[in-house]
Amino acid sequence: MSSFTFGFIGLGLIGGSIAKALRKEYPGCRIYVTARSQSTSQAAVSDHVADKAVSLEDPAWCECDYIFLCAPVETNNANLRSIAPFIGEKTIITDVGSVKQPILDCITDLGLKSKFIGGHPMAGSERIGYANSAPSILENAYYILTPTEETPDDRVRELKNMVEAIGAIPLVLNAGLHDYVTGAISHLPHVISAALVNLVRNEDNEDGIMKLVAAGGFKDITRISSSSPDMWQQICLTNKQNISTLLQHYIDSLESIKSEIDGKCADEIRSFFDSARTYRESFINSNSGPIKTEYIITVDIADEPGAIASIAALLSDHDINIKNIGINHNREFAQGALRIEFYKKEHTDSAIRIMQEAGYSIHSKEDMAK
Repeated sequence: MSSFTFGFIGLGLIGGSIAKALRKEYPGCRIYVTARSQSTSQAAVSDHVADKAVSLEDPAWCECDYIFLCAPVETNNANLRSIAPFIGEKTIITDVGSVKQPILDCITDLGLKSKFIGGHPMAGSERIGYANSAPSILENAYYILTPTEETPDDRVRELKNMVEAIGAIPLVLNAGLHDYVTGAISHLPHVISAALVNLVRNEDNEDGIMKLVAAGGFKDITRISSSSPDMWQQICLTNKQNISTLLQHYIDSLESIKSEIDGKCADEIRSFFDSARTYRESFINSNSGPIKTEYIITVDIADEPGAIASIAALLSDHDINIKNIGINHNREFAQGALRIEFYKKEHTDSAIRIMQEAGYSIHSKEDMAK
């Protein structure tokens, strides 16, 4: 694929990350880009990620083996119609949107079903934009592909291989199933998270005590509420039926547990929490589930300058790559003051051994779950 030409329409967090990952994996490929802001396109050229910035009306699109539609969901259809006259014989159109039906409808209207493989990298960050994009965002993330019944099998295999090469995990689904699955595990949680945050805002007293102590579990389950409201507005409008159906099921479950709490139904209340705990733990212990295995430890450290830097340096000296690091500001549910996450189990095991030998007190994820 080093001889391939890739086109990107939109260079936000995901589009930029894919482009950078392709450049890293296939340094000889050509990449053409266009973005809403000319400065973004020029940044990609300056970074040597892109070879050329082009307009939507540029015939250069016909040279592309793959064109990635990476603009917001509501914009991709318009962009697709703009480049339709320039789509070459060898070109496959793909996208990165979390809702597939709208783009599939447009593809069908344009007679391009044989040239389409929908794509959805299930990765991201609270930060947005090309400046925050990085190939590492895609590592070990599920990358769902939704070909049509007319897409050639060899092109599906080719894109799967490319997804694996940039470090993601390909999963092939039909578009309808994709939209229902993502409605349940991505879209509905964002609605629920926002509702919880708004509930606390409305219920808090004038001194803001709830906001002051909101940490631990509350911050964990509402972290995704920091995402773009414009993006989630469009997702709710484009995946309306699936989200509405799932939201009603969720409301029904809330009504049920409310009734059991009101009635002091001890066995039912315990069963409610126990079934959720059992199913959630099955996610943690299986890389095939929607929540991949996490490799996390927490460390007791002194509250003094340089404490975190000393640990980071110790692990760096032993070539151990840290995925994430942060302070446990609230100790309600977690032991240890410093939380460190790793990419691999072997890195976690080595870090525990090295840090214990250096005199640190370590708590594994199993300890935190007790």
